[in-house]
Amino acid sequence: MALKLLQNGRLLTRAFQNLHITPTTSTIFAKNNDLNLNFSRNTSFFVKLPAEDLWKGVTSVSNAGRKRGRAKGLVRRKDLNRGQVIGVGKANIQWPGLSAPIIRGRELIQRQQLPPDPEREAKLIKMRDAMSSKGYQKLSPLDRGWTGAKLGGRSIGAPDPIGDDNFEGFDTKVIEYKQVFNMKGNLGRKRRLSAFVVTGNHNGLAGFASAKAVDGKAVLRKAKNRAAQKLMYIELCDGHTVFHDFFCQFGLTKIFVEKKPEGFGLVCHRAIREICQLVGIKNLYAKVEGATGVQHIVKAFFLGLLKQKKFEEIAESKGLHLVEFKPELGNFPRVVASPKVCRKEDDIKYDEIMDYTQVAMNGKVVLKRKKYPPFYANTYGYHIHLKKLEGRRNHFKIKFDMLKEHGTIKSFLTDKYPDARPHGFILRDAYLKKKAEGEETSAE
Repeated sequence: MALKLLQNGRLLTRAFQNLHITPTTSTIFAKNNDLNLNFSRNTSFFVKLPAEDLWKGVTSVSNAGRKRGRAKGLVRRKDLNRGQVIGVGKANIQWPGLSAPIIRGRELIQRQQLPPDPEREAKLIKMRDAMSSKGYQKLSPLDRGWTGAKLGGRSIGAPDPIGDDNFEGFDTKVIEYKQVFNMKGNLGRKRRLSAFVVTGNHNGLAGFASAKAVDGKAVLRKAKNRAAQKLMYIELCDGHTVFHDFFCQFGLTKIFVEKKPEGFGLVCHRAIREICQLVGIKNLYAKVEGATGVQHIVKAFFLGLLKQKKFEEIAESKGLHLVEFKPELGNFPRVVASPKVCRKEDDIKYDEIMDYTQVAMNGKVVLKRKKYPPFYANTYGYHIHLKKLEGRRNHFKIKFDMLKEHGTIKSFLTDKYPDARPHGFILRDAYLKKKAEGEETSAE
């Protein structure tokens, strides 16, 4: 082999036998000083060691340092092969049989240069960093639970099918996910994971269960499949709420639940809200008193849902008609249930509880916060306002009661003096009277 160099406009050819190489130096000296070559090292610290040793130098810590908490701020290992696909690189080329099918329909695909993808490097970096910061991929805000870092409130899907039975339309929410420890005589402190979940089909079927296992995926699968075997049917009132207000208790946990009209929403504890969504309840108010452990809250609320009484059962137990007043219907009375034999007024005892709320709450009364007077209650201007308002302070309530009872605003003098009614109603009555006379004339 010969070296061909162009020097001073002429071609120099030197054979290796004319070179004198000194072993202790990295320089080649040619005869007559015509040729000088320098060798360079092609190995370094970053190429000499494998990737496993390089990552170990960045991510490892001694056992003594780990006990002192020095392992918390270490860099997590990145998978540099994540997102790399065979046949796809910086040069965006379509390779038939590798990165693209050979035949597309009736078209034979040829190798071709595609337009460059400027976001490829950014996507690879984002994909690699997703598992490096905290050990899990960032979730969408809609997929998060009660917090961004824990499993509480997160959906884990429907239970696994049992034979030919598929749980279509079901969903499972994690209520509690924690570590539990048990001291063994031969194994020492044994660590396991505990999960408490609720599953439901958003249409009255729901169940809850807890499970323990060593692996996280195993404990979630075990808990949701166990909850699917303990389903309970809960009937809904009008398809969106409970039948009546009720009180329920489990241990030291007490819950007061109130029925609410459509559009109110779910104003309650977050564990109760998850249960309501899985059962199908859309409007409800619940107040929790006492202990606030989520397992006791779930058990107490399920007990209250199962102990609900239908309207027919309440009417039959009291022997009276059950009448409902709804604000959205103008508080118009509506009989929702009637007993087979209705009691008379003489049959009702003087000390019998007739308040529907106390009957539904089983004699319990919600402790409501005391209402304090506003800051302007003792001012001079507010007292003047009350004096001016004294003559008409109950007008709105009286108008409302008149419309509810008589359908119009009138007093005991209205029959004798027809003008003794509000001005707007006089015009309305005259208009209705004139309209009725016109209809009679047209009918004739």
